[in-house]
Order: sequence, then structure tokens, then C-alpha cells
Amino acid sequence: MDVLTLPAYGKINLTLKVLGRRSDGYHNLSTIFQSIALADRLTFSRCREGIRLETSGLPVPQGPENLAYRAAARLQSRYGFPGVRITLKKQIPLAAGLAGGSADAAATLIGVNALFNLGLTPGQLAREGAALGSDVPFCVIGGTALGRGRGEELSLLPPLPTLWLVLVKPSFGVSTAAVYRGWDAGPGQTTMEAPDEERALEAIRRGDRAGIMASLGNDLEAVTCRLYPEVMAIKMRLLAEGAERAVMCGSGPAVFGVAADGETARRIASRLQETYPETIVTRTL
Repeated sequence: MDVLTLPAYGKINLTLKVLGRRSDGYHNLSTIFQSIALADRLTFSRCREGIRLETSGLPVPQGPENLAYRAAARLQSRYGFPGVRITLKKQIPLAAGLAGGSADAAATLIGVNALFNLGLTPGQLAREGAALGSDVPFCVIGGTALGRGRGEELSLLPPLPTLWLVLVKPSFGVSTAAVYRGWDAGPGQTTMEAPDEERALEAIRRGDRAGIMASLGNDLEAVTCRLYPEVMAIKMRLLAEGAERAVMCGSGPAVFGVAADGETARRIASRLQETYPETIVTRTL
């Protein structure tokens, strides 16, 4: 094999609960991850030496600041291979809570492993990914999974009934560190519904779409919406335009609205795209 092309699927969090701050400065979480069809695309080919990263689409770094580059460098230093050229077509919005960088890192781990016959198992690749970022192990495995710890301790779950999604990313990014500092300081009063993880897990195992919908939620929403009120405005707009539920992605600022079907999702998106150009219709995988 000389050339390999792979998708790098984004994710949403169906539920996200923050359990407390850890001694290492991270936070213990309990979250239900879900892969979505929105994806970057990476092509890997052999070269004589080094790591060469070329990008197109949304602007991203082409050096060690890029998680795909760092994933390749990690495998090269630990397992040895001459060199790899990576071409990344970036389509997942940046700094949105959709794990775009983590997805690229995961696809790179998988692609380099296959291209150079390193023989690493998915579990080994997930452990390598944990050193790069908390979401990388899930992006290696994909599908639907319960994440604990920083999110890297994964338990696989049955696939969801398909949910059609409208993703809305405002023009600004958020600082994940600032959001967690806000959580540490206390989320304050909010009328948002809390995530119901136990109900969600039971509904996923039964394939109960209504139960899944009723259990969605994100503990970080209250903090991010307080710091960035436009996130709440996006949630309210999605609901006003016909979304059944609207929940923030990760630490934000993107929000996903769940639509009854693809046609409804496209109609909602058409109404938001003038205000928010980074509005995308996708679905769960």
C-alpha cells in the first residue's frame, strides 16, 4: 500500500456531565460520545523522510501545532518509519467542540499504522491518542460510546437511531480552559435541562429515539452561555425554527439542533445560514 485516504469524522456529546476537578488539572467527565457524518479527509503517502503536511479548506497550521502532524510524529518516534506525506482537506469547523483536530489525529494514527504495517491494535492506537488529547481515543474507535475519566476511558454502546442534525458555529471560538475555570467557580443559576445519562444509556440500548431526545444535555452549557450569550441565542433560534432539541457541542461554541428528518434539517439550516454561515446539515453515524 502506497497511498491511503481516510475520513476523520467529527463528534457531538449527547450528554456531558462534569464530575469534578482532578489533581492533574483536568476534569473527570462522564459523557456519551456520538460520531457524525461531517468529516475531514486525509490522504497518506510514503516519502523518504520527515513529516510533510499539506492542507486545504479551512485554514489550519501545517506544522507541529497541528494534531495530525503531532500524531504522525508520535508514531514515527515510537515505532519508526522513514517519512509520510499527509494531505488534509479541512471541513469540520475549528474550535467548535466537534473534535475536528482530535479526529484528524485519530485518522492519522489509523492511516500511518496501516500504511507502514506497524501492527498496532485499535486499543493501542487509542492509548497513543490519549497522549495527544482527551477526545482522540473516541475518534479512533468511533460510533457511540460512554467516556469516563478525561473522556479516554471508553465503553462501546449500540448504534443510535439516525438523528438529523443542524450544526451552527458562530464566528468566534471559546477557550476550553476558560469554560472549565468558569465551571470550577460555580455554574450559577440556569433553567437549562441537565443531562440524564442513565436515561440516555437505557434509551440507547432500547433504540428509543424519544428517550434519547429527552435525555440530551451538557453541564458546560450554563458556563459557556454566561460567558458567550450568543450561544444561548443560537439555541433559542434553532428551537424557534423547528428543532426538537438544541444542545451545545463539547465546551462550545457550536450548537447542534436535532431535526425530525433531513428535509426539516435543511429547511432549518437555510433560515440560519444568512446569520451564521457555518451552518451545516449532517447526521449521526
